[in-house]
Amino acid sequence: MSEDDLHLLGDKDKVEPWRLKLANFVESKSVQRLILIAILVNAVALGLNIDPTLIESWDPFLIKLDHLCLGIFVVELLLKIIAYRFSFFRSGWNIFDFVVVVVALIPNSGALSVLRTLRVLRVLRVLTVVPSLKRVVAAFIHAIPGLGSVVAVMAIFFYAAAVMAVGFFGETHPEWFGSIGKSLYSLFQIMTLESWSMGIVRPVMEAHPHAWAFFVPFIILATFTILNLFIGIIVSTMQELSVLPDPDDPNKQTIEILHNIEEEVARLRAQLDRNATE
Repeated sequence: MSEDDLHLLGDKDKVEPWRLKLANFVESKSVQRLILIAILVNAVALGLNIDPTLIESWDPFLIKLDHLCLGIFVVELLLKIIAYRFSFFRSGWNIFDFVVVVVALIPNSGALSVLRTLRVLRVLRVLTVVPSLKRVVAAFIHAIPGLGSVVAVMAIFFYAAAVMAVGFFGETHPEWFGSIGKSLYSLFQIMTLESWSMGIVRPVMEAHPHAWAFFVPFIILATFTILNLFIGIIVSTMQELSVLPDPDDPNKQTIEILHNIEEEVARLRAQLDRNATE
């Protein structure tokens, strides 16, 4: 069990032994492997069940398989709630699991039946089972503040470019630059490099031969500069988190011991320096 899971239990000395054993059982590697297998099998079943070419012969079996996997998820969720009690909802990952399973339990009829389509979100539970995927998500969440600044810069740049594009090309090509909204969408398409040359820029250059002077700098700034800042921030954040010890790493105790030894050596060195000066 990771430190985060132990933290949900509160003071370990005050926790009932059966709750601690139950939490250790639910969070054990064997149980988590079973959950991972159930998630993957359920994902395949959902994909096959939606395929009209397989529905007639496979539908009853796939429905039973879907119910079996859902039953496994419900039992796991109930065991966690029993072990952690109300502290269960103090973890964002647990809340995510709870919402995904509850959505899957919505009846397949009535006004809420459309939400049953969201049961495919159960595939995302892989993120809560595989530690390496959890670290990737944690790195992305940690990078959100920096990404927000990049989004703000891009929004300002896009708005200015959209206003200029409406003024330059709005009269001759209103289907692409006739309004701010159309201009923003066209510039976004250009930024993604999707049919930007033959689809938009070259037709515009037939009426405005010097339009390249606007679009080329826009692509350089938007695609090759601002957009790559997203990748740079995420990569930098993942590098920062990669140097931190993994809570589930069996060598973590050794790392902590070495860290304590370094602190003790530093303390003794400082004491020797004080004695030498006296």
